[in-house]
This record gives sequence, C-alpha cells and structure tokens, in this order.
Amino acid sequence: MGALTTIEKLEILADAAKYDASCASSGTAKKNSLGGKGIGSTEGMGICHAYAPDGRCISLLKVLLTNHCIFDCHYCINRKSSNVRRARFTPQEVADLTLSFYRRNYIEGLFLSSGIIKSSDHTMEQLVEVARILREEHDFRGYIHLKTIPEADPQLAHQAGLYADRVSINVELPTDAGLTRLAPDKNARQIEGAMGGMKMAIRQSKDERKRFRHAPRFAPAGQSTQMIVGADGASDADIVGKASRLYDGYRLRRVYYSAFSPIPDASAVLPLKRPPLIREHRLYQSDWLMRFYGYEAREVMQATEADGNLPLDIDPKLAWALKFRERFPVDVNRAPRETLLRVPGLGVRAVNQIIAARRHRTLRLEDVGKLTVSITKVRPFICALDWRPTTLTDRGDLRALLAPKQEQLELFAA
Repeated sequence: MGALTTIEKLEILADAAKYDASCASSGTAKKNSLGGKGIGSTEGMGICHAYAPDGRCISLLKVLLTNHCIFDCHYCINRKSSNVRRARFTPQEVADLTLSFYRRNYIEGLFLSSGIIKSSDHTMEQLVEVARILREEHDFRGYIHLKTIPEADPQLAHQAGLYADRVSINVELPTDAGLTRLAPDKNARQIEGAMGGMKMAIRQSKDERKRFRHAPRFAPAGQSTQMIVGADGASDADIVGKASRLYDGYRLRRVYYSAFSPIPDASAVLPLKRPPLIREHRLYQSDWLMRFYGYEAREVMQATEADGNLPLDIDPKLAWALKFRERFPVDVNRAPRETLLRVPGLGVRAVNQIIAARRHRTLRLEDVGKLTVSITKVRPFICALDWRPTTLTDRGDLRALLAPKQEQLELFAA
C-alpha cells in the first residue's frame, strides 16, 4: 500500500476523533494577534463546532495524531484488535494543517488527541511537540486543547499544560468495575492520580500569577473529562455520582457525556444497541442542575426511576419537582432565588428577571409568562398575585399533562 496523502490522513484521523465529545473551548484566557504579533486568536467567531456558555461558536480542528493504538479497550474503534484503516501524522504535519486552516479562517484552534503508539511517554511527547511548534515557532495564539495520557510521565503532562489552553484526561467509564472489564489496559487510580496532578499544577499556576505578573500560564481553561454512557451497566445515578465526585475532587470545568455507539467488529461484551440519545441529553441537563441550579448530586439521584436511570420523557428538574410536590407551589413575589430555581420551566435568566422585577411591582401570572418559554409548565408550581394552582399541583395525571407530546413526523411534509 502506498503512502497516504495528507488529505487521506486527515479524512481518517478527523473521522476517528469524532467519538471524543470533550472539545469545548470556553473559559480560556483572551489572546489575539493584534499589533502584528503572533498568529491566531481565541476571540470572536470562527471542523468541529463547540459553543461557549455565552453562545459564541468556536470552530476547532479536531483530529487524532494517530489511530494506531497498543491498547485494546473494547468500546474503542481504534483499539489494537480493530480492523480499521490506520494513519499517522507527524507533529509538523498537524502544526502545518492547523496554521493552514487558521489562515483560511476555517478554525480558531486545535483539539488534539491520539491513540497510544510505542508507549504512553512517546505519544505524549509527540502531542506536546505539536503544541510547542505552534506556540514557540509560530507564536500561535489560538486555542489549543490537548488530550493528555494518564499513563505518561507527569512531567510530560505538565509541559502540555504550559502550551495548552485546556487539558483533559478521560475517565472513560463511570465505575471501576466497568473500566476493568472493558478497558483492561487502564487503571482508575492512575487516571484520577493524573487528574489530581493537573489540579495541583493549575492551582499553583494561579497562585504564582497573583504574585508574579509574568509567571507562565498553566492550562488557563482548566481540565475536563468524558464518560461513555451505555457501554456498561452503570445507571444514571452511578454516572451523576461519579460526575459530582470529579467536580468536587478535581475542580473540573466540564464533565462530558458520550452515548456509546456500536462499532464494527465489536467485542461480544458490548451491548448490541446504542442507548437512546435522549439519555445523554438528560445527563447533560442533570449536570446543568448541579453546576448552575444549586442541586446536590443526591437530589438529582432522587429524580431517577426504579432502575436508577433518569426518565426519558421529562427533564430531571421536572422529575424532581413531581417527586417533591410538597415543596410547591412557591410564591414568585416572595420566594428566595434558590427556591425559584427549583421551579420547572424557570431558567437562571428568568429567575434573575423575576427577582429584579418584583422589587418594583407585584408580579402576576402574565408577567411570569413573558419570561419563560412555556407558562403551562410553570403554572402548577407557582403562586402569583392573580394565580394559585389549588389542586393542579397534586393532580395524578400532572406528569402526563406536562410531558412533551410525542409526534410522528411526516417524511414528505411540506
């Protein structure tokens, strides 16, 4: 077989990278090339699209250095026993691609991961070299996210943090038993040890930046991780509990969830069908509740059903409210912010607007309706000047009334 062209390599390695969801680019330090210095920027609108919390679209070159791998993780399409077409970039080729795409305004940054070639240390050296070429030889000021390898020398991971805006180490699966069974080459304690090392380095860098203005930045956008959903028997309660421990223990910026997708020539220990994509969505909603709505992990777990999974027909916030109806209705004119955030249908922005508006007048149901997408969802859980839900909150069919209606789409509808 002849040598692959750069475009052929890109086709293989960009496709192989699509299974990694942890490529958001929010939270990094602002850098640009104004004044004729450097190349690239982390600001503005930008071949992978990620979205920052403020709504900005960030375009990233999302690619693997190689899909060769000496590990044999059952769920991974790039495992050593997988029958897939292989390719490999050199660090210089990745750097050249990144600069070429940036100059054409295709991307604003790079998300780089890799299979394990030769050894974990060798692979980590190659990943760091890509970032070094971009930063030191070309003064690239765009966004760089490096996937670090927990089995590699900690000093190499530290070098990655000095070049990258964000680093990530995937925990892969929510339970130690699942990881042992499906990824025999990986070790949960080793993964969390590497995450702990990153946490300490990020904290130390922030302290040094406070004391010394020119101290080097270390992963200013923090670290993230990813869990695969549905590859093993872990329930949503297991996943939420694991995510909460990771947030608390390692100060992660994000935990990403990726629904398991069946792969060619799959191992017999894997499920034959992928989980519903809505399950992944419900986990992201539960993650949002813990990060922005003040819910504790145990409270999100209370919203799960008998099998430990979140309901698929309604969101976890509504599921929790239906289980704890004695907490409702709440008075929008008097309830504190943390209580209003528990009302299904009210987001953070709506709650902030309610609190600001009620300083000047007593709110009616119509006023609340102007601040939310669906007043129908909100009505059973609030009181206003002209509204009390009376028996509506306690209706036995309330879930059916509030659950989104299932519609069969017409293939040839106008």
